[in-house]
Amino acid sequence: MNIDKTPLAPKPDADPEKGRITSNLVNDIFYIGIDRPTKLNGFTPEMFKQIAEAYTEYENNMEARCALVFSHGPHFTAGIDLPKIAPYMKSGNREYLHPKNLIDPLGLRGLIRSKPVVCAVRGITFTYGVELSLACDVTIAANNCRFSQLEVLRGIMPTGGATIRFVQRAGWGNAMKYLLSGTEFNSEEALKMNIVQEVVEPNKVFNRAKEIAKSISAAAPLAVKETIKSAKLALENGREAAVAEFDSVQEMLSSSNDAKEGVEAFKNKKTPIFKGN
Repeated sequence: MNIDKTPLAPKPDADPEKGRITSNLVNDIFYIGIDRPTKLNGFTPEMFKQIAEAYTEYENNMEARCALVFSHGPHFTAGIDLPKIAPYMKSGNREYLHPKNLIDPLGLRGLIRSKPVVCAVRGITFTYGVELSLACDVTIAANNCRFSQLEVLRGIMPTGGATIRFVQRAGWGNAMKYLLSGTEFNSEEALKMNIVQEVVEPNKVFNRAKEIAKSISAAAPLAVKETIKSAKLALENGREAAVAEFDSVQEMLSSSNDAKEGVEAFKNKKTPIFKGN
């Protein structure tokens, strides 16, 4: 992976035709950057593999407690670079999008992450960009965002989760309004539809997302992972499936060192320092 020591600093593409995904661990936050600004950060096959590698690296890094996905340059991503991806679509070869033995950033197939991800979006955020952000746990948007699921205007359909998560977040009618027409919508509309959680100025979006990532990373890692797992279980398998796990999970968490730390911190009125065990 490419290590970027200044997460937001615009920099020349390593290869404008291929693009790249940067990764960088600073303290306990793992930064994942989309880096092909001369092509509006359009995703190439190489970038799809690299972002899966970055998610996998994050998942396996014991020091990383929260990830922050962001863009180099003024735009999040124009989505897939269709001329480069179309041959794979026609052949039915989906390995570019779902590399084997790597975490799926979209959380749809194969290996699924268990740790939290915050997303900062700005400028053009089309197709895969919307779906990638929907797959994150919290998304902060700049007020200059242009969102669109324009696949139907290219003769294809969204296959990165929009037909599932857009509907879950916004409701059937709101989702179909945009999924079936490819019409653009702005940040305020995205906020109303629960596609994003906050809207800020473009020059504040990264720092606001970073603040949220820091607040998550300060919480007990085991409890954070189990909270995500429980919420996903309820969403995917129903309320009863999640409820059935409550007691056993809480028993496990209550026996952890982090739970002991939480109780001691409460009793002594101090800030807890969690170790993730």
